Amino acid sequence: MAEDMKTIRQKLQAATMEELPVLFLQYERDPRTGVHKEIEKARRRIAAYEKELARMEEIKKYEREYSACAHICGIDEVGRGPLAGPVVAGAVILPKDCDILYINDSKKLSEKKREELYEVILEKAVAVGLGYSTPKRIDEINILQATYEAMREAVGQLSIVPDLLLNDAVTIPEVAIRQVPIIKGDAKSISIGAASIVAKVTRDRLMVQYDEVYPAYGFAANKGYGAQMHIEALKKYGPCPIHRKTFITHFCEV
Repeated sequence: MAEDMKTIRQKLQAATMEELPVLFLQYERDPRTGVHKEIEKARRRIAAYEKELARMEEIKKYEREYSACAHICGIDEVGRGPLAGPVVAGAVILPKDCDILYINDSKKLSEKKREELYEVILEKAVAVGLGYSTPKRIDEINILQATYEAMREAVGQLSIVPDLLLNDAVTIPEVAIRQVPIIKGDAKSISIGAASIVAKVTRDRLMVQYDEVYPAYGFAANKGYGAQMHIEALKKYGPCPIHRKTFITHFCEV
């Protein structure tokens, strides 16, 4: 007796990439159109997986180029543009044989995927460091210098001293470790991409917590960026303690 569609669908959906070709052979002679549609879906899954494997090999090119270094650290920051909240930097050293798929520029990933990858990165990374610059510090020394401070702190928080830093676009002053700045590095280096995700998830979670303290500004949704609702709240209520005074002069008195 032929298996019902639900069973075949479940088998194809649950199968690993290695198991799928065997199932294709098993079901490809089935005359039902629905079965062939499910097989086609599974084939597209394999194609997407193979495309992702190829992309991951491409974004490991800098790590391969500097493979003589024992510990390569990717560095990225999140939060240079918002009107409120800190800038957060992440520093991540991944293992040489890192096999985490879907790492990318955090802005290109859904919140759900970022959260999933965050947990995997923390589990598999050799070392992770985080650095913060507060809104007050940003106002004192400007956003660029505050970003550098956060990056230096992130490197300093690592449990292992890296041999090389792969940075997203910048060269960090006052750091003795060799650095390689890479334009759009969070999409070109797996290490920088991992740092981008760790920094983004960390900052987003922090802004959700701030939303509970200062609910008028919608921080849980806008993460401190200049969304219309945020700007309207600034004009109505004025700034709260986590606003960057040097960023909001167009919207309210500080």
